[in-house]
Amino acid sequence: MKITVEISDELLIEAKKYAAGHRTTLRALLETGLRHELDGVAAQRSRIGWVTVAGGLPKEMDLADRTKMLQRFNK
Repeated sequence: MKITVEISDELLIEAKKYAAGHRTTLRALLETGLRHELDGVAAQRSRIGWVTVAGGLPKEMDLADRTKMLQRFNK
């Protein structure tokens, strides 16, 4: 798919030099950068913070219900 992206001239020049120096295309460089950023976002979203308490899980905690768990930790 073709898109138009507006970036500074300096950044474009630097990106083209980087791509040429690494024997790749600007397209491949942009796709790699986007994938890297998006993978980081997905990894952050899927993290669950485990909390331990004396006596086991809180009564309202249901390990089988991911939605309730995420609601509890994203307050």
